[in-house]
Amino acid sequence: MEVNSISEHVREHRSLLADVEKKALVGIAQRLPAWVNSDHLTFLGFIAMIGAGTAFWIARWHKPALLLVVVALALNWFGDSLDGTVAWVRNRQRPRYGFYVDHVLDIAGALFLLGGLSLSGYISPFVAVGLLAGFAMVCAEVYLATCVLGVFRLSNLGFGGTELRIVLAAGTLWLAHSPIVRIPGLGTYLLFDVSGVVAIAGMAVAFVLSAVKNTRMLYRAEPLPH
Repeated sequence: MEVNSISEHVREHRSLLADVEKKALVGIAQRLPAWVNSDHLTFLGFIAMIGAGTAFWIARWHKPALLLVVVALALNWFGDSLDGTVAWVRNRQRPRYGFYVDHVLDIAGALFLLGGLSLSGYISPFVAVGLLAGFAMVCAEVYLATCVLGVFRLSNLGFGGTELRIVLAAGTLWLAHSPIVRIPGLGTYLLFDVSGVVAIAGMAVAFVLSAVKNTRMLYRAEPLPH
């Protein structure tokens, strides 16, 4: 069986905050105590995502728990964004192990987050399932592209994980004010139902554009033999 080493892929990060975030992460990584390693940070990011989903669920009965969601999202950013940077700064990289574990936990974390959100009453379960399906499809396309093209894309349409966390945190804080949004001429809906549908549409567009682009690229790179 032929194994394609994931260590040879190129990371492509073109989100709105990518440059600022990279400088901040390197600065933090250089100041972390030596006993904190990448595995600790990966685990922190995963546990924080479970915490965010749990806090959403609790917010069904106790609205101040929404503040815990924002705290959990910040901890998730700290752990999930910093683990690879720490490994790079300390020259302790394990590319295949890190790639696999980090993204398996990302998918599992999304399940816990959206599961808790669907139990909160702030979003319709159908929309939550659509978000999870959209996220899984985008992830699958990105991971397949990494394997066949050697480019790991960390953002779509200018949005990466950090930008998505900021948008989710802002929306969560707004829930404390009002979970309802009124669209003139269309009626009243849950805020997260509306934003969820918009997010699903955005993921669908990103998926289709990337799939078409990569298919064309591979078609040209592998012409049929004469």
